[in-house]
Amino acid sequence: MGMKKDLLLVLTIECVVFGVVLGFVVRPFNPSQDTVSLIGFPGEIFLQLVEMMILPLIISSVISALAQVRPKDARRIGCVTVVYYMITTFLSTFTGIILVSSIHPGDPALIHSLGEGTLEHTPLSTLDAFLDQIRNMFPENIVQATFQQRQTEYIAIKPKLIRNGTGNATAGDKFKPVLTYQNEMNVLGLVVFCTGFGVILSLLGEQARLMIDFFIVLDAIIMKWVSALMWCYPVGILSLVCQNIVKVENLSETAQALAMYVVTVICGLMIHSLLTLPLLYFVVTRKSPFNFMTGMLQALATAFGTASSGATLPVTFRALEENLKIDRRVTRFVLPLGATITMDGTALYEAVAVIFIAQLHNIKLTMFDLLTISITTTVASIGSGSVPAGLDTIYVVLNTVGLPAKDLSLLLTVDWLLDRIRTSVNVLGDGFGAGIINHLCKHTLVEADTDDLIRQIRDDIRVLNDVPKSPLRAMVQSTATPLAIPLHNFYDVEEARELQPRRVGGNLRPSTGSSNDEERRSLTNPLEFTV
Repeated sequence: MGMKKDLLLVLTIECVVFGVVLGFVVRPFNPSQDTVSLIGFPGEIFLQLVEMMILPLIISSVISALAQVRPKDARRIGCVTVVYYMITTFLSTFTGIILVSSIHPGDPALIHSLGEGTLEHTPLSTLDAFLDQIRNMFPENIVQATFQQRQTEYIAIKPKLIRNGTGNATAGDKFKPVLTYQNEMNVLGLVVFCTGFGVILSLLGEQARLMIDFFIVLDAIIMKWVSALMWCYPVGILSLVCQNIVKVENLSETAQALAMYVVTVICGLMIHSLLTLPLLYFVVTRKSPFNFMTGMLQALATAFGTASSGATLPVTFRALEENLKIDRRVTRFVLPLGATITMDGTALYEAVAVIFIAQLHNIKLTMFDLLTISITTTVASIGSGSVPAGLDTIYVVLNTVGLPAKDLSLLLTVDWLLDRIRTSVNVLGDGFGAGIINHLCKHTLVEADTDDLIRQIRDDIRVLNDVPKSPLRAMVQSTATPLAIPLHNFYDVEEARELQPRRVGGNLRPSTGSSNDEERRSLTNPLEFTV
């Protein structure tokens, strides 16, 4: 099993690299539109297969996870998750503002080489973006939330004639806000609904066991399906990366003109992913963040290839639960929520883009403007999900500080690269968040395992996923007589606690010695298990 996982990781990374090389090799031949479509067709089918499973995966994973958690523990996990995501998003925005102000990539002379943008004016506001997220949290129709979400749009109404000082009449532009439905899955609303559903199942306990079993089996089915499709990931990633490089127009001219902008964004993303997030993880957990990042390599490579946090979600589940041993009750709640509201890379990208446009027009920003940009970007990026290039949310920030937005479309020419890097940063932030929350809530989750129903559910999940914790578990549970077995023979200490250990002739821990010494001795002394 380990060799298969290593082989899949190597193939994924190699296909990312090979896709980049193949794209640059094919570009000089100027392939036709049909050829470009054929190159990307396997990747298109691959993405559709993965996105087909996102809806049942989110519903089953969130409900089955929270059904195994006590309500007070679910409240603690939820609060810590939201606080972590808000802190990291603000830190990434702050990093981007500091970098773009220091490097100053925006040169007014670039306007002449790039030309003017073509973005149309729309009176979006920060308040509209914020209220839309609140509306989407509480969908009026849960079925509709599976394929649509609400969004505020402004439509032009009949212009009103305004008398100027000369007596002539002029037409004033006037827009009216209208709530419309956008064809995009309302993940935030689904997560909120499933959270409440899972907590109620936990409260009902044994009375709701049939419904709990249904979602546990559904989750196992989807993950089995994902496992079968894992070997398609390298081919799909190769196709997507190659197609995106081939279809970029004026690549060399754009790269020369926007080189410093691209360097600024990439430097900010690297600082956030290699310094800020690892430092935060180390301060909280006192564990090596780079070992953690190594366990997430396949998820990061997949995020770079697909440029989609949602499509990477099944791979991230497997990486955290199998490689890093994060409690599935944490991952199955934190990651779907994180794929929706945590946009560290997007927030940094938007902050840099806004200030870059101000520099292009030689507009000086005050400290108040920079503070407004940081707060607005943090709020606007939450729930931005799969909005292309963050265009709407960037415009909201530009409108808030009164900057011209017509040149924003020029930045889309380099977004094919930046989108992939910032998606990888988003996935890494989700992973570190799950690790931190697992560390902070570990003791309460272990305490919850003493509940008979929760323990039975966890055993059922292990059976469904064909991952028994150890061969000794079956031996212990198949005998009616006490067995003396060293605790270190079990997969981990938590498993032994689930089997209700009782020391032969005494307490579990000695009465003397430090806590570390006690733990070390408890790992080697024989225990008697009664089942």
